Amino acid sequence: MNLIIDVGNSFVKLAVFQADKFIHKEQVELSNLLVTVEKLKSSFPLIKDVIIASVNTLPDQDREKLASRFNLLELSWKTKLPFKNHYKTPETLGVDRLALISAAVHQYPDRNVLIIDAGTCVTFDFKDSENNYLGGAISPGLRMRYKAMHNFTAKLPVLDPTFPRHFVGNTTAEAMHSGVVNGLVNEIDGVIRQYEQDYSDLTVILTGGDAKFLSKQLKSSIFANSNFLLEGLNHILNFNSI
Repeated sequence: MNLIIDVGNSFVKLAVFQADKFIHKEQVELSNLLVTVEKLKSSFPLIKDVIIASVNTLPDQDREKLASRFNLLELSWKTKLPFKNHYKTPETLGVDRLALISAAVHQYPDRNVLIIDAGTCVTFDFKDSENNYLGGAISPGLRMRYKAMHNFTAKLPVLDPTFPRHFVGNTTAEAMHSGVVNGLVNEIDGVIRQYEQDYSDLTVILTGGDAKFLSKQLKSSIFANSNFLLEGLNHILNFNSI
């Protein structure tokens, strides 16, 4: 039984898998990581293998505690991966993106796949039908766009993501919603069209914290999967346990 730990910018996501079967998921603050792990170990005593993917700083004492209790794999660019990585600077590639590509390889091994992760940033990652990872793009996420307009101007307010009532905003708030939400939606649709020009059989996966919000507005055909990153981490753990 596997325990998956995804340490993000804001929260830690934990998931329990039995082989490839998803069983349980939780989301906690980093300060509650070890307490939550102990609770999960009590609920699922067969947990033996653990993988950690961290885009944030994981305290050394947490890492040492986990390593003393489990077979621990900490994901990095040096980890054995189930695809060929053509990224020219692999040491700079985020572990979250490695996990997403691994999920695509596992679930769509013979397909061209574009994975869009809509979180703090929006990442676009592409693997071809022969499981070569070719790269992608990184763009500001929804909340980052709102915050940037507030932080770099004198009078624009801080707003939460909201669907614009019309693409022509007739108040400052509505104009900001139109610019941010419609701007990002059209950006994503545009990127998908670019890939489709070269890969007509493209499969598109949308995941991340803002996936549900954005999926309602996208014109392109997509598959939304909020657990895609966790599934990719589980596949990497299984791949390294063979």
